[in-house]
Amino acid sequence: MDARTKQLCLRLQPGEVAIIDHEDLDATAATALADLRPAAVVNAARSMTGRYPNLGPSVLLAAGIPILDEVGSATLARVQEGRIVEVRHDGLYADGQRIAEGRRLDPGQVEAALQAGRENLAQELRRFTENTLRYLEKEQDLAFQAVPLPPLKTRIRGRPVLVVVRGYGYREDLAATRLFIRNEKPVLIAVDGGADALLESGLKPDLLVGDMDSSSVAALKCGAELVVHTYADGRPSPGLQRVESLGLPAHTLAFPGTSEDVALLLAHQAGAELIVAVGTHFSLVEFLDKRRPGMASTFLTRLRIGSLLVDAKGVSRLYRPALSLAWLAGLLGSAALCFFIIYLHSPTLQSWLRAFGMSLEIWLRRHGLR
Repeated sequence: MDARTKQLCLRLQPGEVAIIDHEDLDATAATALADLRPAAVVNAARSMTGRYPNLGPSVLLAAGIPILDEVGSATLARVQEGRIVEVRHDGLYADGQRIAEGRRLDPGQVEAALQAGRENLAQELRRFTENTLRYLEKEQDLAFQAVPLPPLKTRIRGRPVLVVVRGYGYREDLAATRLFIRNEKPVLIAVDGGADALLESGLKPDLLVGDMDSSSVAALKCGAELVVHTYADGRPSPGLQRVESLGLPAHTLAFPGTSEDVALLLAHQAGAELIVAVGTHFSLVEFLDKRRPGMASTFLTRLRIGSLLVDAKGVSRLYRPALSLAWLAGLLGSAALCFFIIYLHSPTLQSWLRAFGMSLEIWLRRHGLR
């Protein structure tokens, strides 16, 4: 049980009931929950308000995980973590007593809320754009201000860089960039939970950038060079104390914007020859998922990096190679030709094939098959 879903995912075990307080549950958080296979998800808040088409509930239902919605924030005060609870129909029970009542979501309700969100998206876009323009003036220094680079051990200058964020669809796009990773050997920069994404794929990040509150302990201890993103006014990030308590060495970097922005700007200023972004947030729905009222810092960051940045989002859906019959016939034909050439120039192979043919014929005669 936790009011912050990403904190809950650090300790949730398969088969447990996850109790969250997450209005408009986003796809990234839902995917993290679904990966941990909880018995059910109980949300104190409303998982879909219809303000915009958030995909979190769809992800959970598609994974076969039931959702009990809108049980009220008081539920978090009534239940202690570790207690045995039961989700039954539209209620949450403990010791046979009904302690909370909610609404059991079904695919029909989710689709209706998605449609309402789509119809309301134009209004949200207008509000979002106005907020972005308002804050662009305040954050315009981001377009000119140099990133205070820490004394990194990892060499970036002249090398390609892959920046990995654990955003929606990151697995597919990370898999689609495996050939690039294998051939180009880029510097792997993870942003918070992106370190766990790389470790899941059998890769180890060179740099881990972020406030360190959503990276697992295993990710923090994987050997990556840690850069803790702190607030621009010098206040420590929520995860700095966590890193220090683990006794891990870390650089600190105070800069405005999101940790994604900082990772991209750090790679750019350190001299990367190419920056490939995986799982980063850029669409309206993604920013609404992140509870961000505008995208001024991200807009300025991408404007500053320019053509050096290649966004891998959706690349897994751009091209899915298929094994055509013509290609397969060509492959088999090439193999047969190679075998025939070897046969012509190998008396030993010819003798072995003749002996095999005789043995096969004897076996067929013995069993009355010839």
